[in-house]
Amino acid sequence: MADSVPVSVTVNGTTYSRQVEPRDLLVYFLREDLGLTGTHVGCDTSQCGACTILVDDRPVKSCTMFAVQADGRALTTVEGLAADGSLTPLQEAFWNEHGLQCGFCTPGFLMTATALLNSNPNPSEAEIRKGLEGNLCRCTGYANIVKAVQTASAGVASRSVVPGLAGTVVPGRQ
Repeated sequence: MADSVPVSVTVNGTTYSRQVEPRDLLVYFLREDLGLTGTHVGCDTSQCGACTILVDDRPVKSCTMFAVQADGRALTTVEGLAADGSLTPLQEAFWNEHGLQCGFCTPGFLMTATALLNSNPNPSEAEIRKGLEGNLCRCTGYANIVKAVQTASAGVASRSVVPGLAGTVVPGRQ
């Protein structure tokens, strides 16, 4: 087996080329090689969802994907959601609706909810709960997380694709 192999990925719009060991997990590649520490390591077994990122706009638990599997793919991490330092409507809703407490699980929930709202801008409560069921939170009890996604969906329901929900208008904010 080769000691290292070349990998080229586009993360949050920037292309990176690195040498990685074939066994390197994507979550550690993002955190240690690229310095993107917003993606959290929770369980290393895909149970908690704290490491969720978007790979080609689909949510993936990065602790169960090798960095070499991401070669040539477009990745979005929580750092890539906000544009020009402004929170997205979903991030604003998590803040305003108290959808976070300690914040450890929040990046994974934000990434999963972003994908959910991109595929279904106006989900029902049941669809939100089903869409987020691969993410665990030990603090909030989930009610405010669901409420945050509902609040964000109200601001984006009329749009067909909302990459990262950036550039959308939050009601009452300009």
